[in-house]
Order: sequence, then C-alpha cells, then structure tokens
Amino acid sequence: MKQQDIGIDLGTTSILIATEKQGVVFSQPSIVAEDTRNNTILAVGSEALRMVGRTPDYIQLIRPLRDGIIQDHRMTNELIIRFVNAVCTSRLVKPRVAICVPAAITGIEADAVVAAVMQAGAKQVFLVDEPVAAALGAGLDIRRPGGCMVIDIGGGSTDIAVISMGGRVKAASLPVAGNAFDCCIAQYVQQTCNLAIGPATAEQLKKQVASCVESEFQGMMEVKGHSWQTNLPGRCFVYTRDLYAPVRELVDRIATAAHTVLESTPPELAADVSKNGILLTGGGSMLRGLPGYLAGRLHVNVALATDPLNCVARGTAASLSLGRYLTAGFRDATPKAWRQSLQEL
Repeated sequence: MKQQDIGIDLGTTSILIATEKQGVVFSQPSIVAEDTRNNTILAVGSEALRMVGRTPDYIQLIRPLRDGIIQDHRMTNELIIRFVNAVCTSRLVKPRVAICVPAAITGIEADAVVAAVMQAGAKQVFLVDEPVAAALGAGLDIRRPGGCMVIDIGGGSTDIAVISMGGRVKAASLPVAGNAFDCCIAQYVQQTCNLAIGPATAEQLKKQVASCVESEFQGMMEVKGHSWQTNLPGRCFVYTRDLYAPVRELVDRIATAAHTVLESTPPELAADVSKNGILLTGGGSMLRGLPGYLAGRLHVNVALATDPLNCVARGTAASLSLGRYLTAGFRDATPKAWRQSLQEL
C-alpha cells in the first residue's frame, strides 16, 4: 500500500494539515470547549469557536496554545489526535508525520506533541523548525549555499530566520503576532470609545480597517459591543487613522527584532539577503502596509508570499521528501522504542 505523508502546522490560532501533492487538506481553529462539571469535551475546532462569548459558566473555552507556547498539554493532545484521525481514516496504512512546532517549545513539550501524534496512529514523527517550513512552503530553494530571510508572523508568535544550505544560521522569536494586534485594537476601542468588543470584532477591524502606514486607503467600520458608560449594548465608528499608533507600536517590535537578526548575520549571507530581499509569511503578515513599512526600516526589499496563510503547512509536508537535504531544523523524533520495533518488522 502507498505510504501516506502529512505535515501539521501546530499554530496558536489554527491547526492545518497538508500533503505535498494536495496542499492544505484540513484547517480548524485550535480551540476546545469543555464541560467543567464532568470534564468532558463538547466540541473542538470551528464548532467550539462558534461558542466564544456565548457559553454558560460551566462551559470553558480553551486555547491550548498561547503566544507560540503549549499551555495545556491534555487539550493539545486531544486536538492532534482528533484532527489527524479526521484526515488519516485508514487504519492499515500508518502515515509519516512532520509537525511544525512553535519556536519557543521546550523538550518536554515536544515529547508530549510527538506522543500525541504517535497515539493518533503515526508510523514516524519528524519535527520541523517553523522558519524552515515557511521558506519551503513559499517555494524558496533553501538547500543552496545562499542566504534567504523569512519573517513568519503567525497568530501567537513571530519567527525570524536567515536560512542557508537547509538550516537556520541566525534566528529570533518574539510573542508578537496576529493575536497581539487584535488585543491592542480591542484595548484602543475600550480606552477611546468606552466600548468592550470581542476578539472576533477586533480581528475584523484588523483585516478591514487597520494599516501600519499612512496611505490613500481610509477604511471605516461600525463596531458593536458593551458600553462601559451605560452598561448596555453600544456602538461606535473606528477609522483607519485611529489605528495607526496602536498597530505601529507592535510592528516596530517586529522590525527591531528583524534588524537585530540582520546585524548578527555574516557578511556574505547579509549580501544575499540584500540581493534577494525578505519574505513575509503567516496570517499576521497580511496586515495592510506591512511589507512597505518593514522595507523602510530594514533598507531591504520585503515581499509578501503568494499564499502566506498556508506556507508553513505546505512546507512542513514538503520537508518529508527533502529531509535528507536539510542540515538543521528537521529531525526524526520517533520514540526510540518505536524505531526499534519498526526495524524488527
């Protein structure tokens, strides 16, 4: 029977599963709804996301990954097992699985993720560095002796790396990404309009109105929420010009981290980056005006990947066929006992 290979992007906001030939075949929010009265899971993914802000006290909505770090191992395991089983329905052919983990993950957390994937029925498990996967998914040839720089802005963290000959040369990670943009927008609306809004509304403002540079674009959106003045439902209008300052503060932190990575990059690779430019991946990179603003700060051309949302998942799947060419950022994490049993078969 034909071997099945899948790649998993274990993201703070969403978990994506891809194959090298088909691309992304599964995408669900990384959220779980739990009934605290009997510790049972009521829903996961999109079904749980629809419950946000609408649940009684005894139903807890849990995001097991936060700021690129696993906060709840049990719920993370539940998501991985359920989602892998939804894609790999055959019990006869066990898949090889490459999983892209947050850059800030610890050894213990990585072991827990590997155990969950094995429990879901994987034959082998490989761990992939997020920037390496993002570069592969964006179509960059990272095997050659030439430098390329990737800034992957996900939901919980931003990973920055200069890559050459299949491995990271210089890298940095910071807990500033799409969710942080949503939070700063919600705080702005609360402080200036005395209106509390939910995360879904804040995300809509980011996508439809926010920009990190002053340009001809001027968006406007009416937002609805809970008024702190009347303790009743309220509404207000938010304009693009209102969000420059709060969004720019976070973008500056990303630019500073990227500047630090470039400063420490060896001269030959820095010359390559200057020639080839910087590639942006991840959902957070789709903030309006971001490529131009970073280019002005770093004095290097900055471009947005063709499919920034799915680059990491596609690259993770592709890493399984290119693993032998990657000098770093890709390793067999299959537990030793499993490897021994496979050799005996």
